[in-house]
Amino acid sequence: MYKIFINETPLFLIQNDELQAKRIDPTKNLLIRYNGKARSLMNPIDMLEKTQRWESIFVYHSDVKQLIEDFESLYKILKAGGGVVENEKGEILTMFRMGSWDLPKGKIDKGETKKAAAIREVQEETGLNEVNLGDFLLETNHTYKNRKGKRVIKRTYWYKMTTSESDIRPEIEEDIELVEWMQPNDFLKKKPMYKNIIEVVEQYLQ
Repeated sequence: MYKIFINETPLFLIQNDELQAKRIDPTKNLLIRYNGKARSLMNPIDMLEKTQRWESIFVYHSDVKQLIEDFESLYKILKAGGGVVENEKGEILTMFRMGSWDLPKGKIDKGETKKAAAIREVQEETGLNEVNLGDFLLETNHTYKNRKGKRVIKRTYWYKMTTSESDIRPEIEEDIELVEWMQPNDFLKKKPMYKNIIEVVEQYLQ
């Protein structure tokens, strides 16, 4: 199953038999059978970009790999790396950027590994020097439109990280207004916050 946030609503691309095993409330969730034509996927995409009526949308097909391939053909894919950085007090490194609470992350450069990009972006955005890479957490996907109006999927690979440093500073050039150490449960109470960021912290807490 493939999950992606469009306008803060999750869209699931799912195999027929997986869908049948789930108990989905049709009054709150929309179910769409994929007809095999990629352009038809613009219907749920347009719907989600214009409204937040549904809790989620499930698009199902007998060949989910083909469904995912067709869906992604409608987008440019941008890959990024990010981290949940924990200090010796059990706090995590948070930030406020462009009107929303967030975690450090950024684009993977050409020839760069996911892990290297995640560490570099954390260091650049927070001013940390020592960052120790831990376990992989999860992958998140969300969409947006770039300055040219093109649809983009931002795929971020998240890792656990630790540091013994405490001094931090925001990277103002990246529109980061504030960086702050915070207990994870306190961070989850902050608003506004994108749902994919909530998902990352919840996975970290498991």
